[in-house]
Amino acid sequence: MDELPRRKNIRLKNYDYSQAGYYFITICSKDKKSLFWEVGATCGRQFERPPLSNIGEIIDLEINKINSIYENVEINKYVIMPNHIHMIIILYNGNGRSKTVPTISRIIQQFKGSISK
Repeated sequence: MDELPRRKNIRLKNYDYSQAGYYFITICSKDKKSLFWEVGATCGRQFERPPLSNIGEIIDLEINKINSIYENVEINKYVIMPNHIHMIIILYNGNGRSKTVPTISRIIQQFKGSISK
């Protein structure tokens, strides 16, 4: 039986993902199914966003909530594609309390959990 290809771990060893900086994040839908746009939706005009599906609307809402949940986090730009999302997340230096500094994985974990509910 053929073994499925394994995804390469692209995370940097010993890197602190709660450090201030810009992070480019891509999140794909399960099995890369086109769930985030309306069925058959395409862009009518250049730079026009196609209609989002119900799931896409929830994703849009939850992305915009991230800025208010974390005081040191900003979603700089994002785009919702038919089967994946791209985001640029900016982490700013915290107020000195290490417990309040979220990691990228924690932010994404909570984001995915809020969408699933």
